[in-house]
Amino acid sequence: MENHHGSFKGVMAIIVASFLWGTTGTAASYSPDVSSLAIGAFSMGIGGVLLVITARKKLLIDYKLMLEQPVVFLLGAVSVAIYPLVFYTSMRLSGVAIGTVVSIATAPFFAAILERLISKKDISLQWMLSFVIGAIGIALLTLGKDQSNNAYSINQQGLGILLGCIAGLTYAGYSWSARRLIESGIQSKSSMSGLFGCAALLLLPSLWFTGDNLFSSSTNAFVSLYMAIIPMFLGYLLFGFGLNYIDASKATLITLIEPLVATVLAIVIIGEKFKVIGWIGVALVSLCLLIQTIKPQKKIKISHQKI
Repeated sequence: MENHHGSFKGVMAIIVASFLWGTTGTAASYSPDVSSLAIGAFSMGIGGVLLVITARKKLLIDYKLMLEQPVVFLLGAVSVAIYPLVFYTSMRLSGVAIGTVVSIATAPFFAAILERLISKKDISLQWMLSFVIGAIGIALLTLGKDQSNNAYSINQQGLGILLGCIAGLTYAGYSWSARRLIESGIQSKSSMSGLFGCAALLLLPSLWFTGDNLFSSSTNAFVSLYMAIIPMFLGYLLFGFGLNYIDASKATLITLIEPLVATVLAIVIIGEKFKVIGWIGVALVSLCLLIQTIKPQKKIKISHQKI
């Protein structure tokens, strides 16, 4: 019962984090004159610094344990550094909805592969069913984008989707690394702040070349600070908390709620349009998420069959 309660807390923390992340594409659209590389580097870099500051006491306790796993730690840190650069550029090239959907939707697939190949964890039937439904939903959502205003060329969209897949791979990489560090006895705050703090050392210097317009207007300044503090700092604090209780493959699958939020905001606020097939995709992604929330019932069925 205690495990069930912990799992529920983990799921809820990641759902809230996903809602916060779902606002990033729409927020970034209000600063079109700011480079997508600058937005990614600033938000993730400053978010990483804030995570380090709030977890400094725990980091001092755990840093030696992290350094005992240099490959896992470096994989996670480099993944964190690459992720925002390709993620925000993907949204800039293919639109907020598609960029977010592809980036987040491919992550569970890569996370499950990492867990299978490296951690030797079995992939459950429930996960596979959920993933297939989610993948079909993502495909329909991508196909359902209304191209009538043709703001994005086919080549731009293709490159945006490719960068979205790279974002999904790096997202899975740091989710898996964080979970692996937590499983080895490192506290979630330490693992997330360690990875993000190291990534900040790589990201923040790049602002010297890309960050010209970050604070050139009050709107740009507000967007930059909002992205760093709310979705990045607070969102990843919640994500790290959730990884205490659930596997990275399940966590990344739950974050499929992020593209749903991003899609709704892109339609309502930015004015992106979708055909009926796109809305069927939204329904399937929602079903995929729902399947992940009923795991305790699946366990009861399995134990009943064994009896």
